[in-house]
Amino acid sequence: MHKKILLSQLATPYPLPAGAVEFYQEYGYVKLKEVLCPEVIGYYGQLITSEVIRLNTLTKPMEERTTYERAFLQIMNLWREHEEVREFVFSERLAKIATDLMQVQGVRLYHDQALYKEPSGGITPWHADQFYWPLATEKTVTVWIPLQTTPMEMGPLAFAEKSQSVEIGRDLEISDESEAHMATQLTQFTLNEAPFDLGEVSFHAGWLFHRAGANRSQIARKVMTMIYMDKDQTITAPKNTFQEADWRTWLNCKEIGTTPNSPLNPVLFSY
Repeated sequence: MHKKILLSQLATPYPLPAGAVEFYQEYGYVKLKEVLCPEVIGYYGQLITSEVIRLNTLTKPMEERTTYERAFLQIMNLWREHEEVREFVFSERLAKIATDLMQVQGVRLYHDQALYKEPSGGITPWHADQFYWPLATEKTVTVWIPLQTTPMEMGPLAFAEKSQSVEIGRDLEISDESEAHMATQLTQFTLNEAPFDLGEVSFHAGWLFHRAGANRSQIARKVMTMIYMDKDQTITAPKNTFQEADWRTWLNCKEIGTTPNSPLNPVLFSY
């Protein structure tokens, strides 16, 4: 497929199904079919994979890794490393979906990250992403884009529906402790752990609890993600060492109480 056609799809608005916004607002996530065509995923997926291989520094054997390290190879802000990957990360199609789901006037990029769960890679424990983010409001969302069909044996993302309002567990990092503690606390919520078709993506709120199973297949589970925030989001004082690190790394040490409008956090879509 010609490059101009690929770029066109990344820019063309996606028609949200009836009820998708309402579902996201109530359940804290939504899964959407055929958001990206196989050609877009194939082309940019190869570029992202090449960058993951080039930039990855986690090479020790699986048995010597922590639970977090076994969960995935994690490479962040690929948009600053490769011009064509930037085209994918800056997709107006995806950013508009995020804007509409959160019911805001536009979104900024917090950061992107590739999450590659290797064969024999372990679980991703229960957690809520916004534990790591020094942001004042809940207007944040992550798009989770599998770069291949993702059956159950590969560890697709699983969601505890409506758990974005739960206060318990918001002080836990991704760990064995968060997995054990939240496994008991989240029994009241319905679990959606369905596989992903090629081209199907999910959007989940920053405070929604989610996890992923181990990769029991023979190939890597390759996923690209982008984290979006309301373009009018406000930076808040870090509440833990992880938020302190995020403030310095992803928010360019912008003053507390201001909008994160440095070059690291460009607006990707706005009405």
